[in-house]
Amino acid sequence: MTSIVSRGDMTAGAALPTPSRSRSGDLAKAGLSGLRARPMRATLSALGIAIGIAAMVAVLGISAVSRAGLLAEIHQLGTNLLTAGPGQTLFGDDSELPTEAVGMAGRIPGVTSVSAVGTVPNATVRRTDKIDQEENGGLAVSAARPDLLKTLDGTVRSGAYLDAATSRYPSVVLGAVAAERLGIDRAGQGVYIAGRWFTVVGILDSLRLAPEIDRSALIGWEAAAKLGFDGHPTTLYERSTDATVSSVADVLAATINPQNPDQVKVSRPSDALTAQLAAKSAFNTLFLGLGAVALLVGGVGVANIMVISVLERRQEIGLRRALGATRRQIRLQFLTESVALSLLGGLAGVLLGLTASLTYAAYRGWPLVLPVEALTGGVLAAVAVGAAAGLYPARRAARLTPTQALAM
Repeated sequence: MTSIVSRGDMTAGAALPTPSRSRSGDLAKAGLSGLRARPMRATLSALGIAIGIAAMVAVLGISAVSRAGLLAEIHQLGTNLLTAGPGQTLFGDDSELPTEAVGMAGRIPGVTSVSAVGTVPNATVRRTDKIDQEENGGLAVSAARPDLLKTLDGTVRSGAYLDAATSRYPSVVLGAVAAERLGIDRAGQGVYIAGRWFTVVGILDSLRLAPEIDRSALIGWEAAAKLGFDGHPTTLYERSTDATVSSVADVLAATINPQNPDQVKVSRPSDALTAQLAAKSAFNTLFLGLGAVALLVGGVGVANIMVISVLERRQEIGLRRALGATRRQIRLQFLTESVALSLLGGLAGVLLGLTASLTYAAYRGWPLVLPVEALTGGVLAAVAVGAAAGLYPARRAARLTPTQALAM
């Protein structure tokens, strides 16, 4: 005898089947399958992301290593060097430092070394007397004291610096730039200064804190007097202890020229090197903007590829929907593919940018500083761009019904 079971009894006795839910691992596999199926398209799409991320990481990385290198150089050179030079009078005329300026500055408590140079008027340095006097190559002839190199903490590349003996005779020491422009590569050669031949007794290494010395031909104070030098220094160099730099800077002008301290300009050369960091940051902003543009273009490319992928894979979408995949699962599948595509490009860009930064640091001999913020930011930026680029294609794929997709 056949029993009849009511619909209500069936509902109460047996639970309805649970809809299929893909696990996170399944969604990741489905999302990555599109990349594996079209490797060339994926590579070209990720290239735009890689270029943008590489540019941004390289800019920040090179900035980090150059900053570390410059700070290390400043620390090595010291920040306790001050310079003083003539300013202008009340009527706008050029003033001059007293001839006793060096001795007066040396009496300031905390000062450890003082020296000076003075411009020799109407004097030019030339390789031979056959060269026109007006062709000076931007080089200056300056009187220098024997203790200048000690105060500047400089070194001699070739020969020797001026001493008490050579300062009285036609001897000259060339700065690094001056020697290069004159074609002098060793001591013992001659140059023509103010109608006389001078023997090159030394060539200096470059002085970062005194670049004006690099472009100068230095002769002794006594020898310069024979060429019309009046003994007034044009630049005074002073070193003090680290603890007294600020206090010395406050009184240096008044000590050198008590009657007109406002006509003395005091500066710290290391501040100019530090200012380079601020100047470089302005260029970094520009290059970061260019990198962001490249990243945006790469994101547009990823979005375009994902839209094409949705159109090509309609039957796959329809089949997955017919087997129970929800709209959310389809959306996450294509979002996963887009983010994975951008992430691969981002990782490649980070490696390229990091390699460029470390290579540049090694070439310049600077500390190898890893810009952790740039590396992390590059990866996160790639993920964000991938999510934004894949949002529209993913929503478009999720809106397709099984009948619409399979009908294509």
